[in-house]
Amino acid sequence: MSTTNKHALRQRRHFRVRKNVAGTPDRPRLAVFRSNKHIVAQVIDDISGRTIAAASTVEKDLRQGPGGTKDAAATVGRLVAERAKAAGVGKVVFDRGGFLYHGRIAALADAARAAGLEF
Repeated sequence: MSTTNKHALRQRRHFRVRKNVAGTPDRPRLAVFRSNKHIVAQVIDDISGRTIAAASTVEKDLRQGPGGTKDAAATVGRLVAERAKAAGVGKVVFDRGGFLYHGRIAALADAARAAGLEF
């Protein structure tokens, strides 16, 4: 399977997920993006188009270790949950971004739940 085809299939899955998942001021969207090297999570209010909280393995504090592991994903999940709680967000809707809910995506989600986010 070619890289272009994989990307196109993920885009189709993402659009399918986004038809049903939207962030509101009451329940913003926790969007996750995973690359081969890094993982990024953002809490987004789609109505106003604002990112409320974000965390990534690209950040200076998290850049020491490998960014493409389950441990790194769990750290990002914990960090985005803490930042969202600090911004006054307790409940979110989870947007897996067309990625399978498995491995690093699941690790990030579990860590965010453990840190106090409800979804």
